[in-house]
Amino acid sequence: MSVARPQSENARPVALILIAATAIVGGAVIGASTNAINGAVSPLYFRNIMRWQDVEDIWRASIAQGIFEGLIYGIMFSVVFTLVVGLVSRARCTFKFAFRHMFVIVLAIYCCWAVGGLIAMGLATLSPEFYRNAFIGVPDDFAPMLRYAWVGGSIWGAMFGGLLAVVIGSVLFAIHWRRVQHEEAE
Repeated sequence: MSVARPQSENARPVALILIAATAIVGGAVIGASTNAINGAVSPLYFRNIMRWQDVEDIWRASIAQGIFEGLIYGIMFSVVFTLVVGLVSRARCTFKFAFRHMFVIVLAIYCCWAVGGLIAMGLATLSPEFYRNAFIGVPDDFAPMLRYAWVGGSIWGAMFGGLLAVVIGSVLFAIHWRRVQHEEAE
């Protein structure tokens, strides 16, 4: 198995453009896929939080909302990660080398999404009264409340965990880049 060379002697502006575009598209994919699940789990969450009382197909609207918000977060992810890659590598990083790091960041965001949902469900199970009083529009029945908690918690998990994943992933990229560059110099 061949290992992709992380750098070349020349700048790779096309690789940076591809990295930026991939990060933006990745945000949209994460938003669409997580909201496709969340919209199926608790349409009531979206009806209450987004005030979609007149929306007929909540599931489709939640996917569209996920794409929109995912694009916004993807742009922010793109700016941060592309700047880190460009500055740390002096624009010499290959797309393949950077993509492997982006892929790990995306996996981490999905994990944070799931953990956030589970934590919110645990909180709602531990103290349903607290959960109903702390959050807007929570249903009274236990099972719908847990589904509602999953959606809210998973969204928060993806947002806050995603921010953390991008920062940590960018730092790990810089460390890995410098280590590989040092090894090649020896």
